[in-house]
Amino acid sequence: MARKPPSTPPSSPAKAAVPAPANPVPPDRASDERFHEERATSTLRGNSAPDLEVGVAAIREVQATLPMRPGVYRMHDSRGDVLYVGKARALRNRVANYTQVDRLPLRLQRMVSQCRSMTIVTTNSEAEALLLEAQLIKRYRPPYNVLLRDDKSFPFILLRDDAAFPRLMKHRGARRESGNYYGPFASAGSVNTTINALQKLFLLRSCTDSFMSRRERPCLLYQIKRCSAPCVGRIDAAAYGDLVRQAKDFLGGKSQNVQREIEADMSAAAENLDFERAAMLRDRLRAATFIQGSQAINAEGLPNADIFAMATQGGQVAIQAFFIRGGQNWGHRAFFPTHTEGLEEGEVLLAFLGQFYEEVPPPRVILTDRPLPESELLAEALKEGAGGKVEILNPQRGERKRLVDQASRNATEALERRLAESGTKARTLRELAEFLDLPEVPQRIEIYDNSHIQGTHALGAMVVAGPEGFLKGQYRKWNIKTADTNDDFAMMREVMTRRFSRAMDDDPDRDTAGKEGAVWPDLVLVDGGKGQVSTVMAALEEMGVEDLAVVGIAKGPHHGREGREVFHFPDGREKMLPTNSPVLFYLQRLRDEVHRFAIGAHRDKRSRAITASPLDEIPGIGPARKRALLLHFGTASRVRAAGLEDLRRTPGVSEAVARTVYDFYHPGG
Repeated sequence: MARKPPSTPPSSPAKAAVPAPANPVPPDRASDERFHEERATSTLRGNSAPDLEVGVAAIREVQATLPMRPGVYRMHDSRGDVLYVGKARALRNRVANYTQVDRLPLRLQRMVSQCRSMTIVTTNSEAEALLLEAQLIKRYRPPYNVLLRDDKSFPFILLRDDAAFPRLMKHRGARRESGNYYGPFASAGSVNTTINALQKLFLLRSCTDSFMSRRERPCLLYQIKRCSAPCVGRIDAAAYGDLVRQAKDFLGGKSQNVQREIEADMSAAAENLDFERAAMLRDRLRAATFIQGSQAINAEGLPNADIFAMATQGGQVAIQAFFIRGGQNWGHRAFFPTHTEGLEEGEVLLAFLGQFYEEVPPPRVILTDRPLPESELLAEALKEGAGGKVEILNPQRGERKRLVDQASRNATEALERRLAESGTKARTLRELAEFLDLPEVPQRIEIYDNSHIQGTHALGAMVVAGPEGFLKGQYRKWNIKTADTNDDFAMMREVMTRRFSRAMDDDPDRDTAGKEGAVWPDLVLVDGGKGQVSTVMAALEEMGVEDLAVVGIAKGPHHGREGREVFHFPDGREKMLPTNSPVLFYLQRLRDEVHRFAIGAHRDKRSRAITASPLDEIPGIGPARKRALLLHFGTASRVRAAGLEDLRRTPGVSEAVARTVYDFYHPGG
């Protein structure tokens, strides 16, 4: 995995002479990129001389104190939000460039005019500065940096080795588990398909350790020939170890050797008239053929490599990535970085790769469709994460050039699809604004719903949508605290009060997006009819919010039929849409998403309640002590009835813990 330099490198960071404002708002919590983009472009239509002079003065004051060393600089605006993160080989020279305003493009002039302070961190090398720059861009998401929008973690296949019978499983997130990781895969679907085929090929278990320890007979996976059932002794450790070795060889790029080994075993079984084993080995060979045949490209002979190609059109950028591991294509994905205006294509791709490999472990070979500026610096920065030398190549002929050309075609097609979808979505949003009588196209839509079962485990949920789709990082849920949980209207009133009273406290003028909860919607959609809309309007009026667009979406007279939804307005009007209307489909999707989120959150809450224990109420008693008490006494009621001496005799429970438990249940004793 690409090494992450510490936020405070060994060379001791130097804070800028001009300090950032007190209590700056952490920009990683303010993920409303639309706000940043609008502020970046609208503040300076024509550069204001006073603003430029103030910005240049702030930069010059910092520049006078800077060393001729590599490092990373952050530019802040008047609120402390990060405008830009950059790295430099020599900080003093690099920052000085921003004071020569006449030589800067309009985009950077805008940035300088907004700059009011800077933060400087020195590093030991320029390569370390490059890694730190990528880390800080990912954290702060500044409006003047190229941003990788889709920064979700990639799935891997993990072959755990911390048990007698290693487990094959899908893994996403930090790589803390002990074992061999294989990936990245482009999507959860591709990794699930590969795991299913690997189960048929190697018969490795995928169940958890606790599930395996409870088995008395094989599970269904054994019956359908996807597991060798080590849980009940259908295979010994040595034979299972051979399967694990073959799986490692196959995933490590030695698939031909594994296939030849299975073929030899199958022939031997057939010669010995062991037709049942021969048939099982034949099925394993078919699984191996399926995995190899499902590869979208033929990368045989290519070591672990990533392939990147870029397409540009209409001011938008698409970058296509192919992931090759062990000669096998493990999927591909298109990315659409933002804030690319005014930058050279090579600079955009370089910035993208720096952020991409901040989370993903780099391979030893990276192929690109164009030369990169500072490619040697990027290769040096990625060396430690790759475990050796990294080559960044722009092939001009041969098989590698063919693969890059294929990635280029995919990038062009992905961008064309993106532009077509954007045009369709923009048209749908314009029609939505017209249908709902909105003054302009909504940039932020919030959709609300409640979920409970007969008043239990009640909660309210909010999902957020914008022109680019759902903003899942801004979804919220609220446990209902004060309202009658059998009263949907009271629950909705509580949710609205908590949501918008927070927004009023943080941003009464509705001109910032700097604090959590301080982003105001252009449209509020409520799952419900007249009653819910009236409740929402009453709650908003009490808080002094009178100009939010609120619409209720309710099922029509035939509740089971899609397409007959009725839209309720605060003034009592009701509207419907044709059953084939794209606007109706879009609104249904919004409603379905809030249903999904609310029901999922409710199920999680209910599951936690089911597994809760009365011992959870005892302060200072952690999971290990609770487990020890329950194992010793059997039930929580027996723990409650136990005497002090009985509690002291519990294995793993100290004198102090025994006294704490006893005093909790016997406060007078």
